[in-house]
Amino acid sequence: MSTITDARKTDIIKDHAKHDGDTGSAEVQIALLTDRINHLTEHFKTHKKDFAGRRGLLKMVGRRRYLLAYLRNTEIERYRAIVKALNLRH
Repeated sequence: MSTITDARKTDIIKDHAKHDGDTGSAEVQIALLTDRINHLTEHFKTHKKDFAGRRGLLKMVGRRRYLLAYLRNTEIERYRAIVKALNLRH
């Protein structure tokens, strides 16, 4: 199971960063988690019995939910923007 490439990660950070050097804002973290979640979802379509990987996926989903809830409670406009940009259900 491979992780996202450095080039892909750089592109995601560049697209969602609030300023130069921003790698830790909630938007960047949510975007990176979403990319990894989508990649793992495709992985599980062919590897149905990878239960250890599925546990990691569920932990990522939980972390993303926590970050989204944080944004929703603190700055609703940033929350709406990231949900729209990533096509997430809310």
